[in-house]
Amino acid sequence: SSDNYVLSLMALVLGTWGLVSKQSFAREKIGSIGTDPMLVFLTAGSVLTLLCLSGCVGALRENRTLLKLFSAALLLLITAQVLTAIVAYGLQDQVVGYLRSGMLAAMVRYQDDLDLRFITDEIQSNLQCCGADNYRDWELNIYYNCSAPGVLACGVPATCCVDPLENGTVWNSQCGLGAQLLDEFSAQSVIFLGGCLGGISRWIEQHEGLIGTVAIVVVGVQILTLFITSRLLESIRWHNITFSLQLFYDDDDRKGHEWQKCSPFPSAVFEIELHQFI
Repeated sequence: SSDNYVLSLMALVLGTWGLVSKQSFAREKIGSIGTDPMLVFLTAGSVLTLLCLSGCVGALRENRTLLKLFSAALLLLITAQVLTAIVAYGLQDQVVGYLRSGMLAAMVRYQDDLDLRFITDEIQSNLQCCGADNYRDWELNIYYNCSAPGVLACGVPATCCVDPLENGTVWNSQCGLGAQLLDEFSAQSVIFLGGCLGGISRWIEQHEGLIGTVAIVVVGVQILTLFITSRLLESIRWHNITFSLQLFYDDDDRKGHEWQKCSPFPSAVFEIELHQFI
């Protein structure tokens, strides 16, 4: 559908822009491109764009090969989504473990990867949380570790702060400095103490109805698209059969007329054909 095509193009453009802007294809960075989050957007966008293009071109040109490819890929995508939902629901503890590992890894590389910093800051500021399990997780970062020599030692990012805006207007990037040195009672007025894993769980619980509705609508649209594609394939098949039969009868009729013209007894042939119809 057009919505899927637009989303796939947006993911492709975002991934390409992210890799180019960070110069990920440079010789000194190409070795670590496999761990770049933007590569996920680039890959997903490329695959989905090709999938949507095959469906659009196949429908416009009535190309059964492209439509079959589109149907197979769409069926595989639907199956993968359903299986992923089932596995995620059945293995919730393992999923939480993967999320914890992923977020801790992002915190470790917070200062070195702009994408991971952006994602971490968005999660912390929107969910009003700090760290994976609690704010002391930031000690894993070499810059925020209490043994670090810099000014960030024993601190947390500004997105952990309860009020990161100084005087309500200016962003105070130093509001989290020294937060790990405070006890929880003192720290709670400066930063968010709770970890983001708990925040994610609460957000899912609060929006589970909306999430379920969106998931059902998305899968429903994909199933409807698959049904329409199968009907279009059937229509093209019958159209091709009808066209082939028409060509066969036209060719057979043309040969009959040519034989009649070449026959030494054209009138006799005409009488025999007329007699058959009478």
